[in-house]
Amino acid sequence: MFGTLRGFEVSLFDEFRRLQREAEDVFAADVRGPFPAVEVVSNPQQVDVYLTAPGIDAKDLNVSIQQNVLSVSGRRSAHTEEKGSLHRQERYTGEFRRVLTLPEDVDPARVNASYVDGVVRVTVERREAAKPRQIQIH
Repeated sequence: MFGTLRGFEVSLFDEFRRLQREAEDVFAADVRGPFPAVEVVSNPQQVDVYLTAPGIDAKDLNVSIQQNVLSVSGRRSAHTEEKGSLHRQERYTGEFRRVLTLPEDVDPARVNASYVDGVVRVTVERREAAKPRQIQIH
């Protein structure tokens, strides 16, 4: 379908692919998704929020809840050696904040948070009135 282009030592398409890879390398460092990554799991008794935050000390995290809004903030420091120069940085560094709106039936007075193996788990129980209950028929 396409004929060969004469006068080029490399394929024109190979050159376009090389330029695309270089552009991706340049712009990839500036394009970051939200940090930390979040998973929210809900069941009738509680809502569990998991935040993936490896390399962060638990004392550098601030977790708060007001009504049904959960806020997690903190700071992730860079771990570069002083004897070398940084050539590429893909890990998020600096201050971060994630704010999540939880279901309206959560009880902000019944919250637990833990940090194990780089994962923050925040468990918010639902209000007793919102939990399903079995009604016996007499």
